[in-house]
Amino acid sequence: MKRTKSALRHIVAIGGAMSKAGASAPLLIQYSLSLSKKKKPRILGLSTATGDAQSSELWFYKLCANLQCSPSHISLFARTPTDLAAQVMASDVVFVGGGNTKSMLAVWREYGLDQILRSAYDGGVIMTGSSAGGICWFEGCLTDSWADSYTSLPALGFLKGSCCPHYDGEVGRKDTYYGKIQSGELADGYALDEAAGIHFVNETATCAITASKGASAY
Repeated sequence: MKRTKSALRHIVAIGGAMSKAGASAPLLIQYSLSLSKKKKPRILGLSTATGDAQSSELWFYKLCANLQCSPSHISLFARTPTDLAAQVMASDVVFVGGGNTKSMLAVWREYGLDQILRSAYDGGVIMTGSSAGGICWFEGCLTDSWADSYTSLPALGFLKGSCCPHYDGEVGRKDTYYGKIQSGELADGYALDEAAGIHFVNETATCAITASKGASAY
Protein backbone atom coordinates (compact mmCIF):
# COMPACT_ATOMS: atom_id res chain seq x y z
CA MET A 1 0.00 0.00 0.00
CA LYS A 2 1.44 3.34 -1.05
CA ARG A 3 0.57 6.62 0.60
CA THR A 4 0.88 10.04 -0.95
CA LYS A 5 2.07 12.97 1.16
CA SER A 6 -0.65 13.99 3.57
CA ALA A 7 -1.80 17.55 4.25
CA LEU A 8 -1.76 16.77 7.98
CA ARG A 9 1.00 14.96 9.84
CA HIS A 10 0.50 14.07 13.52
CA ILE A 11 2.88 13.00 16.28
CA VAL A 12 1.74 12.60 19.90
CA ALA A 13 4.85 12.28 22.09
CA ILE A 14 4.21 10.99 25.64
CA GLY A 15 6.69 11.25 28.49
CA GLY A 16 6.29 7.73 29.84
CA ALA A 17 5.04 5.77 32.85
CA MET A 18 1.52 5.44 31.52
CA SER A 19 0.92 3.02 34.40
CA LYS A 20 0.91 6.08 36.69
CA ALA A 21 -2.15 7.33 34.82
CA GLY A 22 -4.07 4.28 36.04
CA ALA A 23 -7.54 3.99 34.56
CA SER A 24 -6.93 7.20 32.61
CA ALA A 25 -4.06 5.71 30.57
CA PRO A 26 -6.30 4.61 27.67
CA LEU A 27 -7.28 8.26 27.22
CA LEU A 28 -3.77 8.99 25.94
CA ILE A 29 -4.23 6.34 23.26
CA GLN A 30 -7.80 7.42 22.55
CA TYR A 31 -6.54 10.92 21.84
CA SER A 32 -4.34 9.64 19.01
CA LEU A 33 -7.05 7.30 17.72
CA SER A 34 -9.49 10.21 17.52
CA LEU A 35 -7.16 12.07 15.16
CA SER A 36 -7.80 9.43 12.49
CA LYS A 37 -11.49 10.44 12.28
CA LYS A 38 -12.39 6.76 11.85
CA LYS A 39 -14.93 4.73 13.84
CA LYS A 40 -12.53 1.82 14.35
CA PRO A 41 -8.99 2.87 13.43
CA ARG A 42 -6.21 0.34 12.96
CA ILE A 43 -3.46 0.77 15.53
CA LEU A 44 -0.08 -0.94 15.17
CA GLY A 45 2.03 -1.62 18.26
CA LEU A 46 5.84 -1.68 18.24
CA SER A 47 7.52 -3.03 21.38
CA THR A 48 11.03 -3.24 19.89
CA ALA A 49 12.48 -1.27 22.82
CA THR A 50 11.80 -4.21 25.18
CA GLY A 51 13.01 -6.80 22.69
CA ASP A 52 9.36 -7.54 21.86
CA ALA A 53 8.78 -8.85 25.37
CA GLN A 54 5.52 -10.72 25.60
CA SER A 55 4.53 -8.66 28.63
CA SER A 56 4.80 -5.48 26.51
CA GLU A 57 2.64 -6.92 23.75
CA LEU A 58 0.03 -8.12 26.25
CA TRP A 59 -0.01 -4.68 27.89
CA PHE A 60 -0.62 -3.06 24.51
CA TYR A 61 -3.54 -5.34 23.67
CA LYS A 62 -5.00 -4.90 27.15
CA LEU A 63 -4.78 -1.14 26.78
CA CYS A 64 -6.62 -1.31 23.46
CA ALA A 65 -9.23 -3.81 24.64
CA ASN A 66 -11.77 -1.22 25.76
CA LEU A 67 -11.14 1.22 22.93
CA GLN A 68 -12.82 1.36 19.56
CA CYS A 69 -9.86 0.22 17.50
CA SER A 70 -8.36 -2.74 15.67
CA PRO A 71 -4.93 -3.52 17.22
CA SER A 72 -2.05 -5.49 15.74
CA HIS A 73 1.70 -5.58 16.32
CA ILE A 74 5.01 -6.22 14.58
CA SER A 75 7.72 -8.32 16.18
CA LEU A 76 11.31 -7.90 14.99
CA PHE A 77 12.77 -10.46 17.41
CA ALA A 78 10.79 -13.47 16.21
CA ARG A 79 10.41 -14.41 12.55
CA THR A 80 10.23 -10.95 11.04
CA PRO A 81 7.41 -10.50 8.51
CA THR A 82 8.51 -9.64 4.99
CA ASP A 83 5.70 -7.13 4.49
CA LEU A 84 6.81 -4.56 7.07
CA ALA A 85 6.00 -1.62 4.81
CA ALA A 86 2.57 -2.96 3.93
CA GLN A 87 1.67 -3.45 7.59
CA VAL A 88 2.80 0.00 8.62
CA MET A 89 1.23 1.76 5.65
CA ALA A 90 -2.10 0.01 6.26
CA SER A 91 -2.28 1.38 9.81
CA ASP A 92 -4.03 4.53 10.93
CA VAL A 93 -1.98 4.91 14.13
CA VAL A 94 1.43 3.55 15.18
CA PHE A 95 2.08 3.24 18.93
CA VAL A 96 5.70 2.76 20.09
CA GLY A 97 6.29 1.44 23.61
CA GLY A 98 9.06 2.24 26.06
CA GLY A 99 12.36 0.50 26.80
CA ASN A 100 15.88 0.85 25.43
CA THR A 101 15.78 3.67 22.88
CA LYS A 102 19.29 3.08 21.52
CA SER A 103 18.68 -0.61 20.85
CA MET A 104 15.25 0.08 19.36
CA LEU A 105 16.61 2.62 16.86
CA ALA A 106 19.49 0.32 15.89
CA VAL A 107 17.11 -2.55 15.14
CA TRP A 108 14.74 -0.31 13.21
CA ARG A 109 17.59 0.99 11.05
CA GLU A 110 18.82 -2.54 10.36
CA TYR A 111 15.40 -3.51 9.02
CA GLY A 112 14.77 -0.19 7.27
CA LEU A 113 11.80 0.42 9.55
CA ASP A 114 12.97 3.98 10.26
CA GLN A 115 12.47 4.85 6.58
CA ILE A 116 9.17 2.99 6.44
CA LEU A 117 7.90 4.97 9.42
CA ARG A 118 9.04 8.19 7.75
CA SER A 119 7.07 7.38 4.61
CA ALA A 120 4.03 6.40 6.67
CA TYR A 121 4.23 9.62 8.69
CA ASP A 122 4.50 11.71 5.54
CA GLY A 123 1.48 9.82 4.23
CA GLY A 124 -0.68 10.67 7.22
CA VAL A 125 -0.24 7.70 9.57
CA ILE A 126 -0.44 9.08 13.12
CA MET A 127 2.67 8.42 15.19
CA THR A 128 2.55 8.17 18.97
CA GLY A 129 4.37 6.47 21.81
CA SER A 130 5.52 6.65 25.40
CA SER A 131 9.02 7.04 26.87
CA ALA A 132 11.32 5.62 24.16
CA GLY A 133 8.28 5.82 21.90
CA GLY A 134 7.80 9.46 22.79
CA ILE A 135 11.35 10.72 22.29
CA CYS A 136 12.37 8.74 19.21
CA TRP A 137 10.70 11.21 16.80
CA PHE A 138 13.05 14.11 17.61
CA GLU A 139 16.49 15.01 16.27
CA GLY A 140 18.00 14.07 19.62
CA CYS A 141 16.92 12.86 23.03
CA LEU A 142 18.04 12.18 26.58
CA THR A 143 18.08 8.45 27.26
CA ASP A 144 19.00 5.99 29.99
CA SER A 145 19.73 3.23 27.46
CA TRP A 146 23.10 2.85 29.18
CA ALA A 147 22.72 1.64 32.75
CA ASP A 148 23.19 4.18 35.56
CA SER A 149 23.64 7.20 33.30
CA TYR A 150 21.75 9.67 31.12
CA THR A 151 23.23 10.19 27.68
CA SER A 152 22.30 12.10 24.55
CA LEU A 153 21.28 10.12 21.49
CA PRO A 154 20.56 11.02 17.85
CA ALA A 155 17.01 9.96 16.98
CA LEU A 156 14.77 9.86 13.90
CA GLY A 157 14.61 13.58 13.22
CA PHE A 158 10.93 13.79 12.26
CA LEU A 159 10.70 16.70 14.73
CA LYS A 160 13.31 19.40 15.26
CA GLY A 161 15.05 19.79 18.61
CA SER A 162 15.41 17.36 21.47
CA CYS A 163 13.18 15.68 24.03
CA CYS A 164 13.45 14.40 27.60
CA PRO A 165 10.92 11.90 29.01
CA HIS A 166 10.17 11.09 32.68
CA TYR A 167 10.93 14.72 33.51
CA ASP A 168 9.26 14.61 36.92
CA GLY A 169 9.69 10.90 37.55
CA GLU A 170 13.40 10.17 37.75
CA VAL A 171 16.13 11.79 39.85
CA GLY A 172 18.65 13.74 37.80
CA ARG A 173 16.59 14.03 34.63
CA LYS A 174 15.93 17.77 34.89
CA ASP A 175 19.46 18.84 35.75
CA THR A 176 21.07 16.56 33.17
CA TYR A 177 18.78 17.65 30.35
CA TYR A 178 19.24 21.32 31.17
CA GLY A 179 23.01 20.86 31.34
CA LYS A 180 23.23 19.12 27.97
CA ILE A 181 21.19 21.89 26.35
CA GLN A 182 23.40 24.55 27.97
CA SER A 183 26.54 22.81 26.69
CA GLY A 184 25.15 22.40 23.19
CA GLU A 185 25.25 18.62 23.35
CA LEU A 186 21.49 18.62 22.84
CA ALA A 187 19.43 21.19 20.99
CA ASP A 188 16.70 23.16 22.72
CA GLY A 189 13.67 20.97 23.09
CA TYR A 190 10.76 19.60 25.06
CA ALA A 191 10.48 17.96 28.46
CA LEU A 192 7.61 15.62 29.29
CA ASP A 193 6.39 14.58 32.72
CA GLU A 194 5.06 11.09 33.33
CA ALA A 195 1.67 10.57 31.64
CA ALA A 196 1.90 13.91 29.82
CA GLY A 197 2.55 14.59 26.18
CA ILE A 198 2.60 17.07 23.32
CA HIS A 199 0.62 16.90 20.10
CA PHE A 200 2.56 18.07 17.03
CA VAL A 201 0.79 18.89 13.78
CA ASN A 202 3.01 19.29 10.73
CA GLU A 203 6.04 19.40 13.06
CA THR A 204 4.60 22.25 15.17
CA ALA A 205 3.64 21.79 18.84
CA THR A 206 -0.07 22.56 19.10
CA CYS A 207 -1.18 21.46 22.58
CA ALA A 208 -0.23 19.50 25.67
CA ILE A 209 -2.22 16.47 26.85
CA THR A 210 -2.22 14.71 30.21
CA ALA A 211 -3.86 11.77 31.94
CA SER A 212 -2.48 12.52 35.41
CA LYS A 213 -3.21 15.46 37.71
CA GLY A 214 -0.25 17.80 37.95
CA ALA A 215 1.59 16.34 34.95
CA SER A 216 2.95 18.91 32.51
CA ALA A 217 4.89 19.37 29.30
CA TYR A 218 7.53 22.05 28.88
